[in-house]
Amino acid sequence: MNESSRTLDVIVIGGGQAGLALGWHLQQHGLDFLIIDEQTLPGGNWRNYYDSLQLFSPAEYSALPGLPFPGDPKSYPLRDEVVRYLEAYAGEFRLPFQGGTRVMGVAQKEKVFEVRCDTGATFCARSVVVASGGFSRPFTPSILGLESFSGTCLHSSAYRTPEPFAGQRVVVVGAANSAVQIAYELAGVAEVVLATREKIRFFPQRILGLDFHTWLKFTKLEQTRWLSDQSTPVLDTGKYRKALNSVRFRRRPMFQEVLSDAVVWPDRSTTQVDALIFATGFQTNLEFLSQLPVADEQGRVLQRNGVANQVPGLYFVGLPKQRNFASATLRGVGADAAYLMPRLLEHLNGWRLPHPSASPRQV
Repeated sequence: MNESSRTLDVIVIGGGQAGLALGWHLQQHGLDFLIIDEQTLPGGNWRNYYDSLQLFSPAEYSALPGLPFPGDPKSYPLRDEVVRYLEAYAGEFRLPFQGGTRVMGVAQKEKVFEVRCDTGATFCARSVVVASGGFSRPFTPSILGLESFSGTCLHSSAYRTPEPFAGQRVVVVGAANSAVQIAYELAGVAEVVLATREKIRFFPQRILGLDFHTWLKFTKLEQTRWLSDQSTPVLDTGKYRKALNSVRFRRRPMFQEVLSDAVVWPDRSTTQVDALIFATGFQTNLEFLSQLPVADEQGRVLQRNGVANQVPGLYFVGLPKQRNFASATLRGVGADAAYLMPRLLEHLNGWRLPHPSASPRQV
């Protein structure tokens, strides 16, 4: 039967780490569900990140429920290893996945959610879980004159390899892990300045022989919102801090203005620039939920620990700081999905009770 011809228990929007982790929990409870993603294959946006991306958490802390991350548990997986793992995860548990499908809108009629897609299909479900995460809309700050810049200007989400920038003068904007990693890589072929609003906060990757994430677990700091997954201290074995003092890789306070071929620093001096790369994070994309009361005037998601405040049956997994520091990470989404299950099941059980408005609908 075509999925769009019946009312499912759950539709999961997003087939990355959050959606797959939730899918595992849904399957354990025998629910009828479908995972929808605009990417052709499971894995979300991971395959779209820069080629050399390497996790700052070891493999032993980078697994979803039910399947350990392969290889040395103390190693730090590369982007392609994460992609292969997520694809294998979906296959291992035969999670129902429909790729190449972008969700355009979600509406709720008589307690049934209607999920409209760009393929023309509309899926119906008793509940919807948004697992598209907080990394789908690249954020670039507003800077005077940026629109007049004649060189290459891109967000880190569009950066892949350093070769196109060989011999150029590049300014990378950002102070978190990705910014430093990209700037370090570029410094091998280009002259690089790392522009930041604050000094870079480095933190040892390993302390007394144990990885930073092991200490987070032991101290239970990962269960708090004290840290942010997008702006944690830069985890470093020492190579980044050492390189930052080199001739080809240095840090300067954030520039104040952009000219057609240069940036203007706070002291009003200028530097000729060929390329600007903004490693300035992401924002949550909720445009497809515009018909539902899910965000306030500032764009903040109206949810508590993944449960929508004003829309019964609507849930979230994978939002930054949804429940704690780890919520938007590989190691955190499984626990957050497990937390949602009793609440989701309660909603579905109440939905199944005899009620005049509870008959399945077809679109």
